[in-house]
Parts: sequence; C-alpha cells; structure tokens
Amino acid sequence: MKYRAVLFDLDGTLLDTLEDLRDAVNHVLVENNFAPRTTEEIRSFVGDGAVKLMSRALAGRVDAQREEKLVQDFRAWYRQHNCVRTDLYPGVGEVLAHLRELGVKVAIVTNKPHTSACALGERFFPGIPVFGAGLPGMATKPDPGLVWYALEQLEVSREEAVYVGDSDVDVATARNAGLALVAVSWGFRDREVLERQGVERIADCAAQLTEMLEA
Repeated sequence: MKYRAVLFDLDGTLLDTLEDLRDAVNHVLVENNFAPRTTEEIRSFVGDGAVKLMSRALAGRVDAQREEKLVQDFRAWYRQHNCVRTDLYPGVGEVLAHLRELGVKVAIVTNKPHTSACALGERFFPGIPVFGAGLPGMATKPDPGLVWYALEQLEVSREEAVYVGDSDVDVATARNAGLALVAVSWGFRDREVLERQGVERIADCAAQLTEMLEA
C-alpha cells in the first residue's frame, strides 16, 4: 500500500446525507415563511459548511443577524434529525474495513459541524476519528488547516497521505493541503465538475476506489 493514511470527506463521499440536509434546510425555511428548496438545489448548495449552505438557500432574503440565527436553527434541528434518511454509499464500508485490515490509518475530515459529524461517525464508522467544522481555531475546507491537524493526530506526513472526496471543495482542499487526491463520482457533484477541476483519478464505484488507493 502506497499510503499510510487515507482521509475521507463525509457527505457525498461516505454517506448519502442529501435528503436529511434538504429536510433540515426546508424545515427552517418553511418555519420562517420561505418556500422550500428542491433536492437538486440543495445538492448544488452543499460542500462549504452549514453557514454557506443556509446562506445559499436564503439567497440574500434576510439580513446578516437573522441569517446567523437561522443557521443556528438549522444546526439545532439537524443535530436531532441527521440520520432519518442518511445511509452509506454502496461498498464504502468494505473499503474502510479493507484499509484498516492493511494497517492504513483512516480518518474523516468534513465541513459538517463537528457534533453532527461525530454522531454519524459513531453510528456508521465506530473507531474512526472524525474532524469536523467548528473545532477551535480551524477554518472550513478548502482551508487546509483541518487536514493538517488530522495528519498531526495520526502522526502521518502529507507525502504519506491521500484525500478522498466528491466535490470541487475537496479538490481544492487536497491541493491546498499538499495531498494526493482520489475523487468519487457518486456524490454531490457530477463527474464533469471533477474533470473540469483537472482531477486525474475519479472512482465510479467502491471497488475502483480501492484499486486506485492501492495503485
């Protein structure tokens, strides 16, 4: 195995969280007399964390103070309803198990709020460390700080690690952090988006992801 550590994005890479995110956003919108957003709209909004997700959904229809309040409402509701429809993408559990059997260190680095990310991690990926948005002093991806912090905790250098994600944000994160990248096409961005970013390795299924990580 070429890499000593594999860092994974969460939403759109390991877990299909789209419908729960949509429902959380729409709960807040409807409660505040705004029309709900479609699933495809939410798909295009996700990837940069809760603040930008809600900002895009609100589209400038409230002032900054009210928007901040609605972001907090979203986070509170989502914490209680983050695993209603959410589930693993096919085969990813086997990929993680295989890597761990090989002795490869595995972690999750995500823009999902840390509390929600850890709750989902405990449910679906017990024993795998999770690094989410909101950790003290850490900016959201594509800032590389959270990736570097995760590598420090794993005691692995950048040259020995690879990042796996599904979006343009993940592409930028890997590049900013100085990590190799493998992208997946089953998540929240189309393959064409990844190709336009110049990504060379794009896995279309879990088995192909394993092959690319072992190549």
